[in-house]
Amino acid sequence: MYFVFTILQNTVVIALSVLQLAMLIRAIMSWFPMESNAFENFLYTITEPIILPVRRLFIYFNWFQDLPIDMAFFFTYLLLSVLLIVLA
Repeated sequence: MYFVFTILQNTVVIALSVLQLAMLIRAIMSWFPMESNAFENFLYTITEPIILPVRRLFIYFNWFQDLPIDMAFFFTYLLLSVLLIVLA
């Protein structure tokens, strides 16, 4: 039973790490304006479902609306980091 739990835990840690890396690459790519390409669309497709609930929560409570930085993106990245620390 412990073996199954370890495999499941490692799978979740790897998936969260890949998602966090995709978010980091997406953030870096946003600094350099270029035409939309397939890789950028792929990153948005993977990361936006994770960021969208936090973004909607911030919009609903009218939090961080006047800031030039996307706080929902930052907060989601922070939540993923905390999850990785707890699981690792």
